Amino acid sequence: MSVKTVICVLWAVSVGQTAGSQHGPNIIIMLMDDMGWGDLGVFGEPSKETPNLDLMAAQGMLFPNFYTANPLCSPCMCCFWACLYLSITMSLFGILAYCCLLHITVCCGKTLCDLSCSYGDAVMELDDSIGQILAHLVSLGIHNNTLVFFTSDNGAAVMSGPHQSGSNGPFLCGKETTFEGGMREPAIAWWPGRIPAGTVSHQLASVMDLFSTSLSVAGVLPPDDRVIDGLDLSPVLINNSLLDRPIFYYRGNQMMAVRIGQYKVHYWTWSNSWEEFNTGINFCPGQEVPGVTTHTQEEHTMQPLIFHLGQDPGERYPISVQSEEYQDVHRQVTAVVEQHQKDLIPGMPQLNMCDLAVMNWSPPGCEQLGKCLKPPESNPWKCVWPH
Repeated sequence: MSVKTVICVLWAVSVGQTAGSQHGPNIIIMLMDDMGWGDLGVFGEPSKETPNLDLMAAQGMLFPNFYTANPLCSPCMCCFWACLYLSITMSLFGILAYCCLLHITVCCGKTLCDLSCSYGDAVMELDDSIGQILAHLVSLGIHNNTLVFFTSDNGAAVMSGPHQSGSNGPFLCGKETTFEGGMREPAIAWWPGRIPAGTVSHQLASVMDLFSTSLSVAGVLPPDDRVIDGLDLSPVLINNSLLDRPIFYYRGNQMMAVRIGQYKVHYWTWSNSWEEFNTGINFCPGQEVPGVTTHTQEEHTMQPLIFHLGQDPGERYPISVQSEEYQDVHRQVTAVVEQHQKDLIPGMPQLNMCDLAVMNWSPPGCEQLGKCLKPPESNPWKCVWPH
């Protein structure tokens, strides 16, 4: 890895105030790119490269069971940007939305890195930047009125090879898969004076919940003209409550798995295609599990694979289909899935057409770096999504 620049996208919405109202809390959402669950020292990373994030967890609430909406960055970002889009409306009620997307798997800055920059260097620089942001909030005296939420868009891209990707800890596979390594993310909530310090929430939560939670914290009613998939996590943040809910694992339009409590049920399995695998692209390097990390999309709807994640976080040992435990879990989850499929309202595809011209070829600041590019002419084509 020899890229020297941290790419940071900042979205800021200025604080507004309506007549007769007070400023609501500031909301900062930090969404990392391809950062794995196991990259944080608080989750056991042995190199201790994240002292600021570890301190953030010690001062706030850690979520060991936080999930992305999709194991690939673009669909996850759609959920994230939807939250930001409505934050523009929320600013009228006195909210500051300040969000930072840090691409850490392929780049790092000059402060802590040299030309031989590695993923670990990028993580240390990211951690240092987050420490500066939190310290600045304290210096401004607004930390007690600021909710900061840190997470990632999907698991570490382990297919990138040694020193080029992060760690997904004990979990199976990584980015682009619906195994735990692709979907379970590091997550920390920080709000001094409101969120009790040093707490751990075992709530099953999702990046989609950040929208509903932000509305609730701001005292803004959610729109009533659509179904909102995310939950309001404010009772979890303030009171460490536990909300009963499932987590659905989607890959494209296919529901691959569902988690209820400690149990995860796979209806489909797939890592990546044989064509990719035979060229050296491996989504589960060193973690092949026969019948689980399949290279064709295998259906298990008639007899799903069931794992107890508390006992088997690596999804290596399916529960015996002949056991009473399997039958009980299967019955419970089947009812939840049937209700989910009944209530599901298919959305209109947003990513069917691709066009290089719509990419941001000249982001703010490119002039100073001499990196502004001229966009090509528009030439849309139908996208192909092999994963």
